[in-house]
Amino acid sequence: MPSLPTLAELPVGKSSTIASVRDSGPSVIRLQELGLVPGTQVTMVRRAPLGEPIEIEVRGSRLAMRNHEAVYFTVEAELK
Repeated sequence: MPSLPTLAELPVGKSSTIASVRDSGPSVIRLQELGLVPGTQVTMVRRAPLGEPIEIEVRGSRLAMRNHEAVYFTVEAELK
């Protein structure tokens, strides 16, 4: 079974839904408190010139995070 892509792999301008969360460290828990939970739609807004941080839109708010945090969130395989 192929693995699901992560939030870090979501292309700029594309949207998908959080499928699962693969860790429970402090930074991941904080991001979950900010709305990154399974079933939530996210949109990749932009990436910094060197690839990180990334900016995403979730539930009407914009969040910035590093790729090493975004890899803990898997998204649906069909990237809309």
